[in-house]
Amino acid sequence: MSWTGWFLLFIVLQILHGVGTWKFYKAAGFKSWQAFIPIYNAVILMKIINRPVWWTVLLFLPVVNLIMFIVIWVELLRSFGFNKAVDTTLAVLTGGLYLYYVNYTQPLTHKKDRSLKPRTAVGEWTSSILFAIVAATIVHTYVMQPFIIPTPSLEKTLLTGDFLFVSKFHYGPRFPMTPIVAPMVHDTIPVVGIKSYLDRPQLPYLRLPGLSKVKRSDIVVFNWPIDSVNAYPYNDGEYHYKPIDKKSNYVKRCVGVPGDTLSIIRGRVHINGKPLELPDRAKIQHSYVIETKGRQYTEEQMRSYGITDGFQQGLLVETDKPGLSIKAATEDAIAQLEADGNVVSKEQVVFSDGGSQRYFPYDGMVANDYDNFSPFLIPAEGMTTPISYKNIDYYKRIIEVYEGTEMEISNTVEISGNKVYLNGKPLTEYTFLQDYYWLMGDNRHNSEDSRIWGYVPESHVVGKPVFVWMSLDQTKPFFQMVRWDRLFTTVHGSGQPISYFVYFVVVLIAYFAVRKILKIRKAKKQ
Repeated sequence: MSWTGWFLLFIVLQILHGVGTWKFYKAAGFKSWQAFIPIYNAVILMKIINRPVWWTVLLFLPVVNLIMFIVIWVELLRSFGFNKAVDTTLAVLTGGLYLYYVNYTQPLTHKKDRSLKPRTAVGEWTSSILFAIVAATIVHTYVMQPFIIPTPSLEKTLLTGDFLFVSKFHYGPRFPMTPIVAPMVHDTIPVVGIKSYLDRPQLPYLRLPGLSKVKRSDIVVFNWPIDSVNAYPYNDGEYHYKPIDKKSNYVKRCVGVPGDTLSIIRGRVHINGKPLELPDRAKIQHSYVIETKGRQYTEEQMRSYGITDGFQQGLLVETDKPGLSIKAATEDAIAQLEADGNVVSKEQVVFSDGGSQRYFPYDGMVANDYDNFSPFLIPAEGMTTPISYKNIDYYKRIIEVYEGTEMEISNTVEISGNKVYLNGKPLTEYTFLQDYYWLMGDNRHNSEDSRIWGYVPESHVVGKPVFVWMSLDQTKPFFQMVRWDRLFTTVHGSGQPISYFVYFVVVLIAYFAVRKILKIRKAKKQ
């Protein structure tokens, strides 16, 4: 739905609100017409229910407002003496329509100075739970959200089993595009396993200003652009439409920003013709074949070198000499292995499919593969680029999907002969409507990333991981699973990550101690 459509819906809802509540306003000493004036009617309503005016803001925050509507209905009824459980139940079950019944059939006496404390324990628990959900939803949606690393695509930078706090304010909080959704969950409601949202209606993409744009080398959480599986990581083999903000959450490193010309040469990313410079915490892993003098290695020895993912030792197929085949290792790990004097030679493995159509842009003539990509442009908002049948494969999905159906515009790109057509008209150049990024895993041969599905639009960016608050190694016994040295470490920065867990415990103990002391002093004064 476009902004015009949402504006018209907003006006209709204001009329429906006024029609269903004008007698409440009048009984509370206000004018009937005040129930119909957008925003102003909400400010007056807060006075009627004896709640702070800033609550009005919560009525306009997507997802949060669904909960607040229920709170307001119940609070309005209680402000006029309708405190029974049946009143609350009918207000919720009828979606607020019970207010119409009360408005037109019942005598209304406003309780201006009513106590805001619930009369029953059940009411107190209900209010506490609702406001806890509201507060948690605001933080979860607009400030900070927890995530878990489910795959090894960023090993050894981030580990499988790392629990992250992801900042929404670094790149700017993105307003939810799916307004009718169960709070605090993603695409599926746990336990029952059903979809957590309605596909329609959809809000247009809107993001508040952030502290910065996505920078090259940032680790970024984003919505998987091509996601159509029922519920990540499960796929029943059928296509499922998923709104942008309900697509599966991925985390990768940004290696190309808008306006960059990116290429990959033998597994190394190049930006504008120069090798990509990475921060010292980036642990890029490649595959290696190593010839040895014959001495075998134990798993514990390999782990001491930092090699933990997929190594085999035996005779090398190509040379029939003793050696190691390593699926993933950093250059530092290989250097440590060489230092023990058992290595004769090493060679980085370069995977090549000879130009498979599995890789973006899915054109065999381009001859891209896992470790080699021909130079291409990463689009930027406002950038205009020539379009021809030779390069349209790079931009077709952008025009049709990211700036087409998902942006409430219906676009169709077709190729006839050596001509390209957009919605039936010749297309010779195109101006992009948003920024795009290229994201890859640090574990180069164990990552599905932009090499497979192409650009990540700015509309799909979720946030920036800033903190590892928990880390579990599920390959170890239960009581040894916690990686204590990773608890409360920062994601970005230079040098070895430092755990702030001890400081956190000290602050937590101090907080509860001070709270206990203040409680004792308060009790003595009484």
